[in-house]
Amino acid sequence: MSTPLPEPEPLKSLIESLRCLPGVGVRSARRMAYHLLQHNPQGAERLSRALASAVNGLRHCERCNGFTEDEVCATCLNPKRDQSILCIVETPADQNMIESSHGYRGLYYVLMGRLAPLEGVGPTELQFDRLLARACDGLVNEVILATNFTAEGETTAHYLSELLRERGLNVTRLARGVPAGSELEYVDAGTIAWALMERRNT
Repeated sequence: MSTPLPEPEPLKSLIESLRCLPGVGVRSARRMAYHLLQHNPQGAERLSRALASAVNGLRHCERCNGFTEDEVCATCLNPKRDQSILCIVETPADQNMIESSHGYRGLYYVLMGRLAPLEGVGPTELQFDRLLARACDGLVNEVILATNFTAEGETTAHYLSELLRERGLNVTRLARGVPAGSELEYVDAGTIAWALMERRNT
């Protein structure tokens, strides 16, 4: 049985760093590292700079919690958006998918996660108090719960529905045009547009 070649520390560190990406194991991370170093060192430098710039230059929008360079993002500042409707999503990727459907003109709030008690993620970690302050600003009439149709997403939607309805808000949920167990990031834009139009009361 052959013994793997010892890897220099910088290479090992790069491989371990790439493993933090979703769905990337040791073998995939090693392939990526070798490819960048062997075939595209300029691309590796560009990736390094872009990552550093994003980490250091982005912040959370004061209103929607999405990523932005400024205190308030361009979407929240857009006067053409309907301020009476607030769509709650789990991630910025989910927000992008809903935007690509061209079927929604309201505003957003990005949770940056979902309730997962077994992983130690609860209302405090997701700053639900901040979300409630945003939803109860006096302008919002309807809150659309667009969390994913996974067990955690459904739990999050149910919990938020109770909190928001207690405060007199009209709460709706995406229609079941989105398959159960699915994540919005991987659903086609047409299906999302239909689910938005056919949303139901919770």
